[in-house]
Amino acid sequence: MRTSWSIGRLFGIDIRIDSSWIIIFAFVTWMLAGYYFPSQYANWPLWQYLLIGATTSLLFFASVLLHELAHSLVALKQGEEVRSITLFILGGVAEIADEPRKPSREFYMAFVGPLSSLAIALVFLALWYWLRNISQPLGALCRYLALINFILGIFNLIPGFPMDGGRILRAAIWKITGNLRKATRVASITGQAIAFLMIFFGIWQILRGFFFNGMWIALIGWFIHSAATRGYQQVLMKDMLKDLRAKDLMNPDFETVSSDLSVQELVEDYVLKRRERAFLVSDAGELRGIVCLEDIKTVAPDRRSSTKVKDIMTPREKLEITSPEDNGNEVLSKLSRRNIHQLPVIEEGKVQGILCRADVLRFLHLRSELGV
Repeated sequence: MRTSWSIGRLFGIDIRIDSSWIIIFAFVTWMLAGYYFPSQYANWPLWQYLLIGATTSLLFFASVLLHELAHSLVALKQGEEVRSITLFILGGVAEIADEPRKPSREFYMAFVGPLSSLAIALVFLALWYWLRNISQPLGALCRYLALINFILGIFNLIPGFPMDGGRILRAAIWKITGNLRKATRVASITGQAIAFLMIFFGIWQILRGFFFNGMWIALIGWFIHSAATRGYQQVLMKDMLKDLRAKDLMNPDFETVSSDLSVQELVEDYVLKRRERAFLVSDAGELRGIVCLEDIKTVAPDRRSSTKVKDIMTPREKLEITSPEDNGNEVLSKLSRRNIHQLPVIEEGKVQGILCRADVLRFLHLRSELGV
């Protein structure tokens, strides 16, 4: 099972490493130490190949982190929320809470990524020029990082979504047409076409005997195709939800339970009989909190009779709530931000209903089936 670890914060942004990053770090280190540097410099001892290979690999991923950080800092300056930056097997990704609200914002956020990679390439090129006659290993390290960052910057300018070039293309079409959905569709189709070309080229490389190069190119192509398709689907989803309100999606016939109810009674009389996953907790008509299936699962079966709902519920002061007039995108953002499955819908201090993630998904699925 994949997981990720937080390694710190920069400018208030959580920096994370996905478990798949360990694989690619080891692979890049092995490729550099076992093949690239020995083919360029045949007289180094083994420990030097390993040390320079691992250091180069670390600095390469530090460059990827700086690339994503450049996107994130521009997003922050424009008032966007950046939740995290995660390094994973295919590079890095910045998790920005929402799509840019203007094409100009999209353009600046996208353009700064390749620009930062090209700037990093120039820095390493200058270091190589300075170090080439002082230290061959350090010069080799800088030469490789200058080359790979230059390639990264140029590659990201390819006009296919979700690459930076594709986002620049989307911003331009969005500016001309005034239609984000149409712009995303064009950029997504371009991205998918480029992805198919990369996959076919990767397969051709594999058939020619260049297995690792071909596999890597095909894998990147598959990732681009998947991300391009998903990016368009997300825009469609937001377009469908923007005119909906929480009151249109919520369940007004919600069940409430007492905070003094035992967990065993909750399971037998409510969860199993009503087949619901979440219940509002209310005493004398006052909302006290919410209790979910995930809370119940934290209590061992032999302790459920002696454990009260109030011991496991999420209290009201810690609840994420929504208003009946919040639109569907605001609702989905609240559910995603806290990674929760339900929201109480409250107006003027009174509970109007409960809204579950499943309600949003059912609505989207129904519209998709009807072709709406």
